Amino acid sequence: MSRAPLALITLLGLPFAALAAESGTAALPANGNLGAQIGQMLLGLLLVIGLIFLLAWLLRRVQQIGPHSNQAIKLVSSQALGPRDRLLLVQVGREQVLLGISPGRITPLHVLAEPVLVADAEPASPEFAQRLMELLGKDKDKDKDKN
Repeated sequence: MSRAPLALITLLGLPFAALAAESGTAALPANGNLGAQIGQMLLGLLLVIGLIFLLAWLLRRVQQIGPHSNQAIKLVSSQALGPRDRLLLVQVGREQVLLGISPGRITPLHVLAEPVLVADAEPASPEFAQRLMELLGKDKDKDKDKN
């Protein structure tokens, strides 16, 4: 091995050696109690993760408690026109407004003279698991029809 690469490696390593000497701590614990330090680190990590989950749960509980029926603006219905474009029917007080939503733009399309009544029995967007089961059920029915 030539001296040039060896000298370059030595020069690159000098700042790290100086930092270690200045801090007064070694890279490994002097008493060899590495297992206890790793255990402490894992315990701290678990506490932080637990705190994150606790705060997320608490946030969901607080949001459910708040009054949702006293909102002035309500989303009555929504229809996707494409991957980024939607039609929204919004109720503000006693008026309903049809809005066109596209990236970077919200356009009022029409103010309805008579409010549209939407049945509350069927949710506008079913939960993911229900929707997935419906799709899987439809695919199974199609396969049975083919056989």
